[in-house]
Amino acid sequence: MHEEKSPRKIPFLQGFLCLLVVLLASFPSCSFAASRSSATKKKASASSVIFPVSGNVYPKGYYQVTVNIGQPPKPYFLDIDTGSDLTWLQCDAPCTKCTPAPHSPYKPNKNLVTCKDPLCVSLHGPTSHQCEPLDQCDYQVEYADRGSSLGVLVQDLFPLRFTNGSISAPRLAFGCGYDQEIPGPNPPYTDGVLGLGTGKSSILSQLNGLGLTRNVIGHCLSVQGGGFLFFGDDLVPSSGIVWTSLSSNSLEKHYSVGPADLFFGGQASGVKGQSIVFDSGSTYNYFNSQAYNAVVSLLKKDINGRKQLQDAVDDKSLPICWKAPKPFKSILDVKSYFKPLALVFTSAKNVQFQLQPEAYLIVTKQGNACLGILNGTEVGIGKFNVIGDISLQDKLVIYDNEKQQIGWASANCNRLPNVDRDYSEGYYQPYSANFNILEESCPATLWLH
Repeated sequence: MHEEKSPRKIPFLQGFLCLLVVLLASFPSCSFAASRSSATKKKASASSVIFPVSGNVYPKGYYQVTVNIGQPPKPYFLDIDTGSDLTWLQCDAPCTKCTPAPHSPYKPNKNLVTCKDPLCVSLHGPTSHQCEPLDQCDYQVEYADRGSSLGVLVQDLFPLRFTNGSISAPRLAFGCGYDQEIPGPNPPYTDGVLGLGTGKSSILSQLNGLGLTRNVIGHCLSVQGGGFLFFGDDLVPSSGIVWTSLSSNSLEKHYSVGPADLFFGGQASGVKGQSIVFDSGSTYNYFNSQAYNAVVSLLKKDINGRKQLQDAVDDKSLPICWKAPKPFKSILDVKSYFKPLALVFTSAKNVQFQLQPEAYLIVTKQGNACLGILNGTEVGIGKFNVIGDISLQDKLVIYDNEKQQIGWASANCNRLPNVDRDYSEGYYQPYSANFNILEESCPATLWLH
């Protein structure tokens, strides 16, 4: 656990500080959206946005997109994270503790969100949120890996080109993080996090509130590296997707599904009724201790029976690794040594999430196979089982917040979908054209001149 930190007042905003809010993995919130009537009118013309993705599971450990922010727009590399809501950038406010990043920290310019703004009120909770009208809105977000970001909420332009050919630059709220804790010796070389969770503070929810996109996201992460991410439903296939409903538990502010039973090699493992969370911000899978111990036991029993692999105790890439008589050259080489896993959802017919060996193992630089499933109970995740990037690769995964369901299908994630003919060249680059700046729904108190 990290020592509790005190929020710092940004010099150009006067007034008392708001109470610090600690946001744990999800953030109940609301956006400064258009009114219900105007948003409804716009939904008919809602389109989609596509972002090329770069990165990989190993050795990088994350996937990122380029998002342009401000006027003139500046590019920022953001780690895509469906396990949290709040988008944040490292911020020169000034920066107390920032990690090495590909771009200079974002510099706020009298664009702070005030603590009385509905977005800030929803982050803190209406009953505990007491502050003066012109106070800044402080935040602190903490992650399961004990990473964190401390800062203030700001608002700026996000120039976006949509698949229908239009360009808009809505004003969206995000975190200006001036104090980050990033665990591990090799932190992601990014400028921040793109929060795509279920809460209304996410960029997706804000775009949906403005009527620009449907409340749907999808990603396709290539096992070879790269892929694509999209907002909106234009790219959702009309068939071929396996769907399951999101959990109806209002206390679970995640992309949570279940219950599901765990199978190994086509046989029931005895682990039943598991809650599953889809989280693109997690490199590996995290199973609760019951599921984790069962998987490790079944794998070791099966491997020992074949006597073809040995423990690779000298490989510290992950807690459990094996070596073959000859080093593995690629992830495809491990398929003949390991059996598939599957999560079988019991509340629906014929709904399974398959985990072939290449979807739960990595091949390290030493040529060993390491288990990409970790003990989530040890890091405080509790009863949940988190499905991370390792098992999301080479699948089109769709998070449909409007229909409250998640879907997936095997896919070729190595190139953009059909619209790349029109948008692959430069569509995500900074624009200097005249944007359709959406200001009508932004409360005047957000802009402090």
